[in-house]
Amino acid sequence: MRRTIKSGGRVPKEVTVPASKSHTIRALLIAAAAEGVSEILNPLVSEDSKSCISAVRQMGAEVTTEESRWIVKGTAGKFFLNSGNAEEDVVVDTGNSGTTLYLAAGLAALSDRAVTFTGDDQIRSRPAGNLLKSLSDLGVSVFYKMKEGYPPFTIQGHLTGGTTSIECPSSQYLSSLLLCAPLSPGETVIEVPLLREQPYVEMTLRWLDEQEIEYKNNDFKQFIIPGKQMYRSFKKQIPGDSSSAAFFLCAAAITRSTVILRGLDMGDSQGDKAVVPMLEQMGCAVERGNDFVKIEGRPLKGHTFDLNDTPDALPAMAVTACFAEGETRLINVPQARLKETDRIAVMTRELSKMGADIEELPDGLVIRGRKSINGTFLKGAPVSGHKDHRVIMALAIAALRAEGETVIDDDSAVGVTFPDFFNFLYSDTEEDME
Repeated sequence: MRRTIKSGGRVPKEVTVPASKSHTIRALLIAAAAEGVSEILNPLVSEDSKSCISAVRQMGAEVTTEESRWIVKGTAGKFFLNSGNAEEDVVVDTGNSGTTLYLAAGLAALSDRAVTFTGDDQIRSRPAGNLLKSLSDLGVSVFYKMKEGYPPFTIQGHLTGGTTSIECPSSQYLSSLLLCAPLSPGETVIEVPLLREQPYVEMTLRWLDEQEIEYKNNDFKQFIIPGKQMYRSFKKQIPGDSSSAAFFLCAAAITRSTVILRGLDMGDSQGDKAVVPMLEQMGCAVERGNDFVKIEGRPLKGHTFDLNDTPDALPAMAVTACFAEGETRLINVPQARLKETDRIAVMTRELSKMGADIEELPDGLVIRGRKSINGTFLKGAPVSGHKDHRVIMALAIAALRAEGETVIDDDSAVGVTFPDFFNFLYSDTEEDME
């Protein structure tokens, strides 16, 4: 649906942050692999998590969804036993969920069944070659349906263990291997010459620690994982999503509002919690509590930020920089080009339509804040969200303080991670079904 946003909007005084997508999907996959029945409390209900539920059901797990609770009967590592005719391929459609695509592929390699992974147009443009080569090193056969290195692809196990070297412009490649390796019959050694987005690997390792999985981590350069281990059933509350919270943090910063975000665990391993100290460095006042963050927007100054660990923060931080005095550099984040869209190029294109002084770098962005005219820094314009949930939300918060009206061509992709996003905004917004 087309979305019209008028200037002058403010954010609510208090927001309860939706549950973490990254944690929810890890919880579903580990529960599916585990022995017994697991309970996932306060999961994220979104298009991505629904795609993961569909995937684990295809893998043989049973999932019952109740209000604020999902119950998963695991497979004890024996995947696809209930997935139709054993002579036929299993087809797993991951929708728009790259996290499900990569993490589930590793676990699927533990089965002898041929499993085909596919998804929507954006998923079919997401590179998977590095992960699939490593799975091949570890005993898996890989067949490409169309373009080599990209979905749709078919994998057929069984994963046996061994040694592989993998460059990880996406942390999800390594997380996939770390999740499946403990269940393989032999020891797995993973050499990692390149790793970006390390906090998401730390998240995966926390899950392994809670599961009492044995592994050796040599400074994130090498991992040694003994085989013949097993996941156990669990009951776990999913923390709030720092990536979703970033949009309200940045909205408060640019509208000079005061907002309390509840449900955030600042001790959690989510990388995008770093948006809080970034905004502090730009001039915002921040108060931290056990499960909340209070932010007060104040005049902003430009800064240089290394986003290698926090690529999902790039769209929101690019918008925030437009309202800061001086130059802001968002650097060392080339993997932002490998998300649902090339977010570096897309944010340059769309913010330029709104009058931003923005320059595209190979690995990031340079934004030079303009002086405000009549209290505004950007001008409303027709823009495209490119069917990317984080781009849409970033443009929406830009519109709150842009002069006039901003029209986003299609806002439906916010359902991937934050279906209620527009319901939370205290801006003058209007949907158009055309």
